[in-house]
Amino acid sequence: MKSSIYNINDYKYQIVNLARTTLRNIIGTLTLKSANSERGKINAELYRTLLTETRKWGIEVVRTELKEIDPPKDVQETMNKVVKAENEKIAAIDYATAAETVADGVKRAKIKEAEGVKQAKILHAEGEAEAIKLVNESADKYFVGNAQTLRKLEAVENALQSNAKIVVPTGSKLVNIIGEMAGLVPISKRSKMD
Repeated sequence: MKSSIYNINDYKYQIVNLARTTLRNIIGTLTLKSANSERGKINAELYRTLLTETRKWGIEVVRTELKEIDPPKDVQETMNKVVKAENEKIAAIDYATAAETVADGVKRAKIKEAEGVKQAKILHAEGEAEAIKLVNESADKYFVGNAQTLRKLEAVENALQSNAKIVVPTGSKLVNIIGEMAGLVPISKRSKMD
């Protein structure tokens, strides 16, 4: 107690002044944003400073607790503007991200739709090709001879329409078909009947 008498006159007043000065120094090194979020750091630094300085006076500080920080009105307004601007920035980024996500979704949907149309066209073309192949195979298997005979008949018909004379070899299918169409019996068969 003797050192407090010799070193300071009003220790309560001096502790408050020392705390204010120390807080100004501490908060002065921080950004406006970190001043509110780092109360634990501020409190610890204030405690160390008060403990060191008040020991010289014969006083020992046991604990410090920073209840609230009340900056001057203009600083508070600036802090509010900074917080508002930061919130608007975050909202703008969130909106842009959401718009980008929607655009990506639309893009993926259009790609899927185009892939579906492409696949449908491929399957349709493959189906048509398979049908043509089956028709060709059937024609080759069942109609090759008949198609050739039909072509020969068309040639005979064209020749008869223009009164042209044609020679048809005996024993060919064509003689038999022409005879059947005309209701005639081939000569080779007639001689056998007589």
